[in-house]
Amino acid sequence: MAARFGRRLRKGAATTAVAAAAVAALAASQAPGATTDDQGRQATGAQSTPETTGNVSGDDTATGNGGYYTDLPPLNSPTESPDPGATPTTGPSGTGQGGIPATVLDAYKKAAAELQSSKPGCNLPWQLLAAIGQVESGQAEGGRVDADGTTYTKILGPVLNGNGFASIKDTDNGAYDGDSTYDRAVGPMQFIPSTWAWAGRDGNGDGVKDPNNVYDAALAAAHYLCRADRDLSVQADMNAAILSYNNSQDYLNTVLSWYEYYRKGTHSIPDGTGTLPSHRSDRNSGASPDPKPRKTSRPGTSKPAGGTTSPTPTPPSPGKPTTPTSTPPAPTPTDTVDHLADSGTGTLSAKTGDTFDRKVVVKAVTKAGKAVPKVRVRFEIIGDTDTAFTGGETVAAVVTDSSGKATAPALVAGQKTGGFTVRALVVGRTITGLDYSATVVERQADTLVRTSDTELTCTPNGEFADQVEVKATYKGAVADGVAATATLVKSADDPAENDKGPYFKDASGKTVRTLTGLKTDAAGLLKLPKLYADDTTGTFLLRITTAGEATLMVELKVAAPDASPSPSPSPSPSPSS
Repeated sequence: MAARFGRRLRKGAATTAVAAAAVAALAASQAPGATTDDQGRQATGAQSTPETTGNVSGDDTATGNGGYYTDLPPLNSPTESPDPGATPTTGPSGTGQGGIPATVLDAYKKAAAELQSSKPGCNLPWQLLAAIGQVESGQAEGGRVDADGTTYTKILGPVLNGNGFASIKDTDNGAYDGDSTYDRAVGPMQFIPSTWAWAGRDGNGDGVKDPNNVYDAALAAAHYLCRADRDLSVQADMNAAILSYNNSQDYLNTVLSWYEYYRKGTHSIPDGTGTLPSHRSDRNSGASPDPKPRKTSRPGTSKPAGGTTSPTPTPPSPGKPTTPTSTPPAPTPTDTVDHLADSGTGTLSAKTGDTFDRKVVVKAVTKAGKAVPKVRVRFEIIGDTDTAFTGGETVAAVVTDSSGKATAPALVAGQKTGGFTVRALVVGRTITGLDYSATVVERQADTLVRTSDTELTCTPNGEFADQVEVKATYKGAVADGVAATATLVKSADDPAENDKGPYFKDASGKTVRTLTGLKTDAAGLLKLPKLYADDTTGTFLLRITTAGEATLMVELKVAAPDASPSPSPSPSPSPSS
């Protein structure tokens, strides 16, 4: 029945009602929580809600909840044509039959491979990037990209002015979208400028983060989906990731449909030969083309992600006032924010590897000092530091609660010491943000003691029987993760490295008399490698120091074996007379 039904659609014989029923049936069969195995069997998984920290607004998503292509995958199998030179056929959805433009496909696969290395626990499949790329831009408008992966003209979504969409005022001075009043989603993966500002990546290694480049955009989307320690092999996490990209149940269904389709197989087609989908969720949105195409090296005009252009308005007759056709959108909570105020953040300091015990807390208020709820605040870590928010991100977005407060995720110190800044900004407003100074200090120890009182001795050219082990404490507590250095010194008064006596060995067996990069374990213990002796005898000193200036001198003795003479034999008794 399915095969016959597909043939009817391809022949154009299906009525509108029948076609609609087919689309509904396919959407239902691939709804969130229902996964399909290789034999077409379905299994129901967990449902999910979007990842939010409050009520969802358009700028809580990568795309600003803009429009997208609603075309569903073809009913036929996504297999490659047996003739490599054949023109890709077109399925009932109006897209190349399972084919993805070569450069675009390469960008998805490279982005997924990079995430497999940097965030292996996310388990990001490249097919999910392909599904989102299909729904957002029809695979960069059928692969209209140059050799570097940059689209020939900008792909822009509709103006996010509150007329059918979220209202997101300009955040980039029109740098990405050419609009200095409102934001628009940009590029093959349709990022709004305020999200690209922190999520953008350089995927092709040219030193530029360009939302119009499919390599950059695909890598940015990969990292965006893998936030918050998600494991995309878990259906609930995948659902949450997709909904965080565009918060719509219909969007989720459509993306999952394409994801399942691409999982069954796809192939590469030449760039520029893909077919743009034909159905949009924002068909009547008034989206307009990019007024200033970035490149014109190939024929074609710039289009919004909707693929439609607005009709040119007829100028009003002279002397005739123009009557407004719509009521201006009501002010959003964001529009009423005058400034951010601190809300008890306190001192931000932590030791390397520790979680900060204080969080950045700000409050959005009006000019009159009234709290403003439901406002999106972006927290960003700035400076030369490897400290990050919980989950490994350097930027986090939080929606203010009913009291107007937004609390940043906990800061987790890295291994790099020094100061940095946490900045809080209101998304969608060009008001001065708040900067907080934070510091990461080295872990310290104030006491070092040996864990054994056994004398450390050795014979010349021999090996010490016992290894040196010490325990570090700080103010009486275990000092874990403390950096230490061990040096065989000339004397207690001369910390220079000794060139004679005991020594360590490196991995290649060479003599080493200074060890750096040592660290105490979780119990504050540090066990040094084996010690060896050259042919010099005497008493030597091993000096161990830690951050915090705890110092311990350990005595090492090298002596020849005891050469005491054998006892003389007893005199024979005198013979009896």
